[in-house]
Amino acid sequence: MKKALVFVFAAALATSAFAQGNSDNEVTRGNGFGSPNNQAGQARSSSNLVYHSGGKVILHAHVVMIFWGSFPSGYTTNMQNFRNQFGTTGEYNTITQYTGIDDATGTTGAIALNNLAGGPIDYFDTSTPPTNCTDAVVQAEVKKVIAAQGTTDYSAIYEVFIPSGSYSSSGTSTSCGGPNLAYCAYHSHYVDGASKNVKYSIEPWAGCSGCQAFGNTSTDQEHFVCHETREAVTDALGNAWFDTRGSEADDKCAWSPAPFISGGYGYQYEWSNLNSGCIQTR
Repeated sequence: MKKALVFVFAAALATSAFAQGNSDNEVTRGNGFGSPNNQAGQARSSSNLVYHSGGKVILHAHVVMIFWGSFPSGYTTNMQNFRNQFGTTGEYNTITQYTGIDDATGTTGAIALNNLAGGPIDYFDTSTPPTNCTDAVVQAEVKKVIAAQGTTDYSAIYEVFIPSGSYSSSGTSTSCGGPNLAYCAYHSHYVDGASKNVKYSIEPWAGCSGCQAFGNTSTDQEHFVCHETREAVTDALGNAWFDTRGSEADDKCAWSPAPFISGGYGYQYEWSNLNSGCIQTR
């Protein structure tokens, strides 16, 4: 299953509105393919998130950043600096109200503040990624990095960054730079040879207007890292925390209220069951 940060192109051109949810070629929570949910112009669900029995979360998360290709000076450092502080911020603390079964250990508990940089070191792949990075290509890159590192962190989200010369695709839908802009980022997982779940996200270059809130690619990318990391933590396998419409915690607050800057970094609002609404921090 994939969950994506979705951009609705026609509506955004007309109203500068954005939306987030399942893109129209993503696998739904059941079997098969679903239509978009929580799209621009539709009413958002005001219902709280529901924990689905047996659903998996990441209680003590890490983020391993995989920089594939060539990036402008300062970009990779900005991403790392954002990650290094994110797991102990008030913006991350919002999700510590949610509990579940840890996918890595089977332990039940509450999601915890954590040093997201506490896992395997980040990986810099200097090879050039293909122009079209399909989901299979992204998974192959994650597997390549894990093999090179010699260990798998099942509490990590392996976040793959690709430069402006490449784009992500999911079926006929693409990210910035592709021919059919439909989403900005997504998180997913695959089952490895040990029959365990490897969590990952694709973080395409956020250089197009449809994926920018701040007009700065680096800050906008932090906003997507914020979104996909928190969703991978609260709904690691797509079977834990989501509302009656299938929207995950960050889906419910995507683009509205508007993303914001705190401490020089880009964030978005997060749904809080305790507040029954979108909040910045807790």
